[in-house]
Amino acid sequence: MSLHRQPRNVARELALLSLSQLSDGSEKLSDQDLNRLILAAVRTLVSEIEENLEKAAEEANRSHERLLSSEIKASSLISAKTMVQEAIAHTESAINRLSTILELPETIQLANHEEVRIYALEIISIVNRKDKEIKETIEDALVDWKYGRLPRVDRDIIRIAVAEILYIPQTPRKSAIDESVKLAKRYSDEDGYRFINGVLRRVLDKLTDKVDRQAAKIDK
Repeated sequence: MSLHRQPRNVARELALLSLSQLSDGSEKLSDQDLNRLILAAVRTLVSEIEENLEKAAEEANRSHERLLSSEIKASSLISAKTMVQEAIAHTESAINRLSTILELPETIQLANHEEVRIYALEIISIVNRKDKEIKETIEDALVDWKYGRLPRVDRDIIRIAVAEILYIPQTPRKSAIDESVKLAKRYSDEDGYRFINGVLRRVLDKLTDKVDRQAAKIDK
């Protein structure tokens, strides 16, 4: 096992990659299923990189043509500037995804460790088996958002953390949140990881309040 990658951290990432390819309700998975899902996820990431690079090239070409064919007017310059900014955004997104892809060989290699695979499969099974309860917990913590409108990757990261917090007692709650934020920084964006952190903090606060209320009833 790599010194800087803990088994459960790798397992969470494998679970995330697998959930992105898995239809809801699939509870029982084998090692072969996990391999297939990870391979499909890698192919999806590569396709996203290619798509973002193509979009970046298109926006860069459009801005270049706009500058060459237009008179030097404020409106033309603003339009070209907007296109350049869009090209830069697509390029940055592709670079971020590319950095993730470059680390995937190590992740896949670590997936061969039994401890990693067992925990990844456990997370996936819980997320799907307890989908209704996890969804209700997340919905209760959302502010001005609908569960169904969350980006798939953000929703899956939150589902993994809530599954660990609710159904895997040995998982430190703070660790589940911190690792979810790290996953979001790799697979989502700045707005995504901040949003995920806020939702999970509210989940934890509500669970703590619930425990406190139950304790208060017992003391009476």
